[in-house]
Amino acid sequence: MTTLVFGHKSPDTDSTGSPIIWAWYLNEVKGEAAAPALLGEPNTEAAFMLTHWGLDKPQIIADVDAGAPVVIVDTNNPAELPAGINGADIRAIIDHHKLVGGLETKGPIDITVRPLACTATIMVDLIGDDMAKMPEAVKGAALTCILSDTLEFRSPTTTDHDRAVAESLARDLGISIPDYAAEMFAAKSDVSSFSDAELLRMDSKEYTVDGKDFRVSVLETTAPKTVLDRKDSLMASMVDVAKEDGADQVLLFVVDILNEEATLLVPNDLVRTVAEKSFGATVTGDTVVLPGIMSRKKQIIPNLKV
Repeated sequence: MTTLVFGHKSPDTDSTGSPIIWAWYLNEVKGEAAAPALLGEPNTEAAFMLTHWGLDKPQIIADVDAGAPVVIVDTNNPAELPAGINGADIRAIIDHHKLVGGLETKGPIDITVRPLACTATIMVDLIGDDMAKMPEAVKGAALTCILSDTLEFRSPTTTDHDRAVAESLARDLGISIPDYAAEMFAAKSDVSSFSDAELLRMDSKEYTVDGKDFRVSVLETTAPKTVLDRKDSLMASMVDVAKEDGADQVLLFVVDILNEEATLLVPNDLVRTVAEKSFGATVTGDTVVLPGIMSRKKQIIPNLKV
């Protein structure tokens, strides 16, 4: 059977590129039939990566069959995975997030979880000398993943090793990191074709904090004004999105990549309390700027309080 390799729902660049990288490795190096998959449409930056490097968009799946062999990448959270995941034959997990718990396996498996900014960085390490066999397009995907997850090394999740791996890939590809990252971020910032609900779900994850269920959404952009100009309609849409997704509240952080700060939309007293208790912010209107806040994983989620 073909092993499906996939990341989390609402696939970002790392959850789009890493399945491609690992499926290539399993197929071409390990001689095991494998195929990348996505749990939804890729975001605009991930779509740019596929087009730029001439990569096929992986198949989009809604669930997995019982007993189907799978490799999970860029998450270990059952809430971000297909409903039938615990009935599948999970063969491996490759991730860079904290352990959540709840996954069940049919037997012992390979698990690699490392404190690096990007799953693709871990994969480059695991592939090792066989990187010499990797096609340019797949190397390009790895570079894109690292630059995306580190926000071109601006994110506090960035390690010296992530930077070194990205710089090595860029040298191999003959690419200027600043020039390429600017193209990536321009693609990520073009959200004009998305509805408010799509924007709120585009890069979002579910978390429970002090008994409150939040959908924590992050929009990383070099043009925050284009998103903030829609704040009234976005805040109105939060009510329906929260209800449809079984959440108490949507939290939307608009991350300004170049100025290295986030703007949190504040539609009600609950979010005002979250902003004040979590970030020591003083809220006077329906938005609040949070200087230096760039990372959901390292700066937003660990600090959330109600």
